[in-house]
Amino acid sequence: MTAQKPHRGFYLLPNAFTTGNLFAGVFAIMLAMNGRFEMAATAIFVAMLLDGMDGRVARLTNTQSAFGEQYDSMADMVSFGVAPALVMYSYALDSLGRVGLIATFIYVAGAALRLARFNTNIAIVDSRFFQGLPSPSAAALLAGFVWLSAENRIPTTDFMQWIAFVLTVYAGLTMISTAPFFSGKSMLKRKEGDVGKKPPVWLLLTLVLTFAIIALDPAIMLFLLFVVYALSGWVVFFIRWKRARALADIRHKED
Repeated sequence: MTAQKPHRGFYLLPNAFTTGNLFAGVFAIMLAMNGRFEMAATAIFVAMLLDGMDGRVARLTNTQSAFGEQYDSMADMVSFGVAPALVMYSYALDSLGRVGLIATFIYVAGAALRLARFNTNIAIVDSRFFQGLPSPSAAALLAGFVWLSAENRIPTTDFMQWIAFVLTVYAGLTMISTAPFFSGKSMLKRKEGDVGKKPPVWLLLTLVLTFAIIALDPAIMLFLLFVVYALSGWVVFFIRWKRARALADIRHKED
């Protein structure tokens, strides 16, 4: 007995979330052009939320498609590649002249290369880790900085502009690095025979605690959260490098 295909209408559900993601990215650009930076940064976080839902909806309704994958990548390029770079440029980098333009381009190019590499390597990389900083997390790093600064009315002094420059370049280069960033897929992925099994209590408690901490002050907490995550990949990279070097030393002594 063959599995029944989902109704054609169900294929619209994940694409609707992807369209919402795309709209939020475009809306963020429009808001930044009008100087409404706090709302622009918030729109990028909304795009992140919608991006996280489209794939899950597709899997739940069994409506994954090659079209949906490509559409999702195009929307991600706008929402997490172009939008954060333009929001940051409009907010703090435009006064740096060509240096600000270079930083903006590095970020956009990094996002494009990151998405292209992800699409071509999706079947051969360790699913527990992302290769390079994920573009939504890079976008959150920039959007969090803008949101935090705009909400607290922090003046865009030369010092703040150079912080924005460093964050933008760091995010752009880290997206195309080989540093491993924890994906969380191993915690959410179910094994065979686990149908109906509830998530572990510690995972639920961690999620509740995370949301509670973010609720204290979303702008500050989200920015700090993604700063820690943006650094975590290099910590894992260093630990792996130390282990590999230690194993190489042991083998050298044995020889």
